[in-house]
Amino acid sequence: MALTGIQILKMLPKKNCGECGIPTCLAFAMKVAAGQTEIGECPYVSEEVKEQIGEASAPPIRTIKLGSGDSAYTTGGETCLFRHEKRFENPTGIAVLVTTEMNEADVDGRITRFKNLRYERVGVLLKADLIAIKDTKGDSAAFTALTKKVLDGAADAGIILMSDKADNLKAAAGVCGERKPLLYGATAENAEAMAALAKETGCPLVAKGTNLDDTVAISEKLIAAGLKDLMLDSGARTVRAALEDSVVGRRSAIRAKFKPLGFPTITFPCEISADPLMEAMVASVLIAKYAGIVVLSDLQGDILFPLLLERLNIFTDPQRPMVVQEDVYNINGPTEDSPVLITCNFSLTYFIVSGEIEGSKVPSWLLIKDTEGLSVLTAWAAGKFGADMIAAFMKKSGIESKVKHRELIIPGYLASMKGELEEELAGWTITIGPREAGHLPAFLKEWKPAA
Repeated sequence: MALTGIQILKMLPKKNCGECGIPTCLAFAMKVAAGQTEIGECPYVSEEVKEQIGEASAPPIRTIKLGSGDSAYTTGGETCLFRHEKRFENPTGIAVLVTTEMNEADVDGRITRFKNLRYERVGVLLKADLIAIKDTKGDSAAFTALTKKVLDGAADAGIILMSDKADNLKAAAGVCGERKPLLYGATAENAEAMAALAKETGCPLVAKGTNLDDTVAISEKLIAAGLKDLMLDSGARTVRAALEDSVVGRRSAIRAKFKPLGFPTITFPCEISADPLMEAMVASVLIAKYAGIVVLSDLQGDILFPLLLERLNIFTDPQRPMVVQEDVYNINGPTEDSPVLITCNFSLTYFIVSGEIEGSKVPSWLLIKDTEGLSVLTAWAAGKFGADMIAAFMKKSGIESKVKHRELIIPGYLASMKGELEEELAGWTITIGPREAGHLPAFLKEWKPAA
């Protein structure tokens, strides 16, 4: 059962030192209880208390971490069934499969596409996360060689090692070093050997059943063996079964606190359909409901990009707008004669406006005012984009030293603010820009500084 903030406070040293980044121990305890920070952020709490509080305040779906550095990947940590209840914590990992039976060209192609298929949207890098390496021949040397090839070829890939043989997994895991892989997987037949290997290597282990009941039995066996970092594969290889197992598992963990199912899942759309488009459809269903990792047979831009966008939308915190930093942004190499525009720091607004300015080829200064992620009209209505605030930001931004004219272009929706701004910004002319970003290119091409 989760501990309350007061219960956690009683176990803290109560120094109120602020070294955790939070002013008081009470505030820190409340944040730990709410799952907003980790107990380990306190530098003075004992290891015994860390373990006690960590277990009690752990999310119903355990957090699993793979790799390190650029290859670090986290899954699990989920606390709710529906995004609007709180938020989903860690995006579904997208993996591509390579096997020891593939020829070199096929393996190289998948590694190359893993590295090249990357997209930036609203300031977020979208890409696949992991490469699953499958020992289809039972050949330890070939499996280890393929693992080395992937490690060398994809420096930021999380690694999933798949073999029925514990010795083969051990050899391949040995070459991964700090890039801690996910070991796949423990069955009813080999659970004891796989548990020993997971303990020896310190790597997370997949419990692989033939159905959900079988998976529960294997999970219970591995938990009894002292393992904590597990993932689950229910063995479902149809869309319906995979979806049902995923929903039942999540509900059991969240609502019934059923520990054997309290782990993230790994699913295999690549084994459900041989049709790439159907495989993508299956992956889209499982990303929404509630896969920790989906493994694809290959990566193609027209299939991967929609999945990345779906994932971005689902795993964006609905309670926290996406923002960009308050600053003065130079676009297209502006000079002292270039136009000066201002807008809010809502990410979507920034990237739409900056994209239109960049497309116009007109060198411009774009001022981004911190509105706590609210859009232009919402921020104005909430009192976060008023004339006095804009004026204060303008004065501290240093824009006056970058341009010799004194003209500010404001969003068309803020036309009613023109008079107030001219009072607050003595010596500046306020020009009302277009209401829609799409009209900016034509507007900027005709713009000339006020006389």
